[in-house]
Amino acid sequence: MAKLFFLLSGEHPTLPFSELKAILKAEHLKHEVLGRWTQILEAEAEAESVKSVERKSAMTRVCSVELLNCEADATKIFKSVRSIPFEKFISKDESFAVRIRRVRESAPNLVGVELERKLGETILNRVKGAKVNLRNPHKTFLGVLTENKFLFGLKLAEISPKPFMERRPRKRPFFHPSAMPPKLARCMVNLAEPRSGELVVDPFCGTASLLMEAGLIGCRVVGFDVQRRMVDGSLRNLRHYSVEPEGLAVADARRLPVTKVDCVVTDPPYGTSATTLGLGAKQVVSSFLSSVGDKVRKGHRICMAAPVSVRLGEMGRDVGFKHVESHSVYVHRSLTREIAVFEVT
Repeated sequence: MAKLFFLLSGEHPTLPFSELKAILKAEHLKHEVLGRWTQILEAEAEAESVKSVERKSAMTRVCSVELLNCEADATKIFKSVRSIPFEKFISKDESFAVRIRRVRESAPNLVGVELERKLGETILNRVKGAKVNLRNPHKTFLGVLTENKFLFGLKLAEISPKPFMERRPRKRPFFHPSAMPPKLARCMVNLAEPRSGELVVDPFCGTASLLMEAGLIGCRVVGFDVQRRMVDGSLRNLRHYSVEPEGLAVADARRLPVTKVDCVVTDPPYGTSATTLGLGAKQVVSSFLSSVGDKVRKGHRICMAAPVSVRLGEMGRDVGFKHVESHSVYVHRSLTREIAVFEVT
């Protein structure tokens, strides 16, 4: 077990925290949350957790082993830094860089560049022979200023948003305006807590945004849609990103041709660009939730999106699911989604 801190995306106040905790839980990695601040989660966790988070997360930016956690005060920071055994983390033949990130307007009295310089000097004085390399260092030490805290550590992994940008809806072979952005889709998949090799089903697969992200983290995927052209488009998109589904078929989500699945992740149709067979969004969600319970293994999860006006969390509770959590996600002036997670009991 190691003390770690994770710098999270600031694009949503709650989803990044929930996604990170869901990944650790899904992988059965021992962990204990020690602290939580704006865009930071501190935890004691197995070292293997870093690899899992790096491989699966959409909303974690950096994973670091924690060396220091103190008040965001220059005197206290440099007093505490003296107790860090830097020689255990960097050898005399290695180069390093120190980077400071400030979360929003945290600690405005501290100058990031000045902190980087002084911390770098401290390391140089402690580890003879080590050199600073700002472009391509062997090791990077990261300090984060958040609220009234300063966390400092050795960076273990950094997750680039670039692959998600390369998979955005308009870059895919088959496009539809209702397609979900890849980062939100990946986050929803993670909230359902699938492990590699488990079967993820999307009963309203659309352009395969959710199936794509599930497949890319090693899940088996099956999708259904009531429209043939959407099923054909899903297959094009999945194969473009080297995801081979176990099955795609035209089917009514209320009568799925499956027996048992590990989890369901879905975003039912709503809005002017979607086909709902003449049903309103509430009717679509209600009839689907009423029929899907016996398809999902007990103790496993359903992660689903719907307009907030549908009151998705309440609907799930009404049909007997355990409502784990909900998140409100603003899309545009006429649409705010509720992302709800349910457990089948």
